[in-house]
Amino acid sequence: MFPSVNPERTSSWDQLRKHFDAISKNSLLELFKEEKNRSTELSIESDDFFVDFSKNHIDQETVRLFESLANECKLTDAKKALFSGEAINQTEKRAVLHTALRNLSNKPMEVDGENVMPFVFAELDKIKEFTKRLHTNKVTGYTGKPIESIVNIGIGGSDLGPFMVINALKRYWKPAIKPFFVSNVDASHLIEVLEQVDPETTLFIIASKTFTTQETMTNANSARDWFLSHAKDKGHVSKHFVAVSTNQTKVVDFGIDPKNMFVFWDWVGGRYSLWSSIGLSIACTVGYDHFEDLLRGAESMDHHFENSPLQENIPTMLAFIGIWYNNFFSCESQAILAYDHLLTHLSRYLQQADMESNGKYVSRTQEQVNYQTGPIIWGEPGTNGQHAFYQLIHQGTKLIPADFIAFAKPSHTYQDHHDKLIANFIAQTEALMTGKKAEVVKEELLKAGKSEAEIEQLLPHKVFQGNRPTTSILIESLTPKSLGRLIAMYEHKIFVQGVIWNIYSFDQWGVELGKQLASSVLAEIKSGTVGNQHDASTKQLISRYLEINE
Repeated sequence: MFPSVNPERTSSWDQLRKHFDAISKNSLLELFKEEKNRSTELSIESDDFFVDFSKNHIDQETVRLFESLANECKLTDAKKALFSGEAINQTEKRAVLHTALRNLSNKPMEVDGENVMPFVFAELDKIKEFTKRLHTNKVTGYTGKPIESIVNIGIGGSDLGPFMVINALKRYWKPAIKPFFVSNVDASHLIEVLEQVDPETTLFIIASKTFTTQETMTNANSARDWFLSHAKDKGHVSKHFVAVSTNQTKVVDFGIDPKNMFVFWDWVGGRYSLWSSIGLSIACTVGYDHFEDLLRGAESMDHHFENSPLQENIPTMLAFIGIWYNNFFSCESQAILAYDHLLTHLSRYLQQADMESNGKYVSRTQEQVNYQTGPIIWGEPGTNGQHAFYQLIHQGTKLIPADFIAFAKPSHTYQDHHDKLIANFIAQTEALMTGKKAEVVKEELLKAGKSEAEIEQLLPHKVFQGNRPTTSILIESLTPKSLGRLIAMYEHKIFVQGVIWNIYSFDQWGVELGKQLASSVLAEIKSGTVGNQHDASTKQLISRYLEINE
């Protein structure tokens, strides 16, 4: 049974509070002076990942207390429930078994007593066969031309995950295939894509579990209308549209051949679905072999997370550090700073993965929690961020813990560029920790020939307090396998934090209210009348919109 423990009612939480009072008085530099082996003792190496936690406000006692907290919160039992297919998404009575999607070892994994692996492998085989036909020009359009463009139409997990992965793996793209993504119901997004593709050589992937998602189906219907304005014959829809869904009736009604319908299951949450048939666009773009490598990388992180001791467990340590800053240092956000342009969209992807999972204020015992849960996730790739918001991280009034991610080997041949990139990656974490003292600044200003009056004016502005925490994640190279490991690492970190915070990480009821009200407002916009159930501001906005569009 999935455990339910209020962390604040554990003895470990009380001990962590007392420990925080003591350790927060010491700077990071002081911790390094006190602990000669700190850098090695607070680092973990696993396969091609090297993760350095030592520039954080923790010591071995912090780790020991968090391990005790994990035991009191029954983390081991929660992990067993996750991997065994228990219905840990209890508000929807569903298992959470995205790990089965990358279980290439084919170890039996059950949901409601049934081994789901035959279904998973059947779907993988279907993806493999489809992509093989696509890449050998056997999937053709209505005029017999081979497919050259893939347009994935989805939203949320049906968009963000595949979009991020495909952009990260740009070096692996099949030369004959160009991918596009449409998610926003704002028609500008769809129009922008349609202007770049040819109806004779474009394949649309409609990704919607229910095939009723408003944004996705609005875009899908408009894409079909655009296609038919060229192809004319509705029978041609089946050659240019495929579906990733569970609703065969609506898929067939849309005009899609059921043979080109790819499925996934209720135990696959949207933001954890890129490993499923939702990843069809990935396989189409980079090839099935590389898609399988992505799965294989995630599988290796699953094994690491499931079997490694807590102090040697990368996702668990990341989770502990996040809780430490969120709940004890009162940090409300975390920056994800990837020093690789190909990971431009990683922070966007992790915003959904983390904030939709752990943005909850109700516990697993249906009580309102009185402590902070999910942090605000944000970020940009380095070095762009250094010339944007790093000012706030270095000298602002907010403490912002940050994950710095980099790859030791470049995915290109411009070694000089890469050396400079990695120099910045390393230097920023050092600068955030060490800062720059007033006496150093004064000496620099004197050497620059500044007068005493100028020094007095400039000195306070050029002092860096330092003592800002970072975690460094250095990976050998960006490959499908290492990317799979990276994504799974964050998935498991999010899971651990949800366990400790005693919340359900795998539902997302918070997105429902806005959808419901949007349907009501849309009906009023279509009818041209404003209902009395709204507040004065809402009625005013609807009325103003109707007046402008009269």
